[in-house]
Amino acid sequence: MQNTYKALSDPTRRRILQLLRDRDMTAGELAEHFDSTKPTLSRHFSVLREADLIQGIRSGTTITYRLNVSVLEETLLGMMEMFKIDLGGKSDDDSET
Repeated sequence: MQNTYKALSDPTRRRILQLLRDRDMTAGELAEHFDSTKPTLSRHFSVLREADLIQGIRSGTTITYRLNVSVLEETLLGMMEMFKIDLGGKSDDDSET
C-alpha cells in the first residue's frame, strides 16, 4: 500500500492516471501531454507499475499502458476508511438510538 501512496503523491503521476481513465494509451501518446523528458516519464511509469496502478503491454518497441482500476479502487476505499469518510450520507452522529 505504501508504494500506492507514493505513486499517488506526485501530480504528474495523478495526471497520467487521469488520462488512462479515458482509454489505454501508448507511452508516446502520454508523453504528448507533458513537457518532461522521456527518462523522467519512464520513471513515473515505473513507479505507477510498481504500485500496480497501471499495466504496460509491449508490442514490438511500443508500450501501451492501461489503468488497473481494481487497485485504484481498493486504495481509494482504504483511504476513505482511514479517514472515516462515508459516502452513504450518514455519519456516526446520525445513527438512531
